[in-house]
Amino acid sequence: MGIQTIIIVAALLISIVSVVHLLRYKKMHQELNELIIDKVENNEDLRKTLAMGLYLRFKKEDIDDGNNAKKYTELFIKQDPIAFEHFVADIFQRKFGGDVYVSSASGDFGVDIENRREEGQYFIQVKCYKSDLCYEPIALLHSNMVKYNAVGGYLVTTSDFNDNARNYADGLDITLINGEELVNMWLEILDEETELLTNNFKPLNSEI
Repeated sequence: MGIQTIIIVAALLISIVSVVHLLRYKKMHQELNELIIDKVENNEDLRKTLAMGLYLRFKKEDIDDGNNAKKYTELFIKQDPIAFEHFVADIFQRKFGGDVYVSSASGDFGVDIENRREEGQYFIQVKCYKSDLCYEPIALLHSNMVKYNAVGGYLVTTSDFNDNARNYADGLDITLINGEELVNMWLEILDEETELLTNNFKPLNSEI
């Protein structure tokens, strides 16, 4: 057997091993992702815990008597409500596409995020709250939708909405997204991105 033949056989063996590795890698990650999503979707306590975690991550901190912000372990991710707006904007960008803009921190007049899609403009208001929202932010959001001819709106919160808020939003083309639903949206985006990376993964010397 000549050297050239040996090289060709070796290359074929490497390619076969790489393909087998790729298939096993895809299957393993797909099963793991499905297991995680299934556990979250079917575990109400876990979803609510994650929603509370988002609130604690982004909530505005109270200043103590010494005028010092609370100290947290470096293990935690601690951000402010402005970062929450960008967090939600990123989720909407990945889920719905279009152009997404975060309004300035001051003077947003009830619209934190704008999402411009082919069918029109959507206004988004976000609230990093621990208590249920009433109808007032819905009324403010809707007034801006009417004023600027937006085709729809979203009110996103880490908490939930009381009955008056849900009744008020009925028929206004405003989607209410509470903490649990936001967690589901976030995890769906992460799952889709992981699946995309897995499907596009190519080991060295792989032809697929």
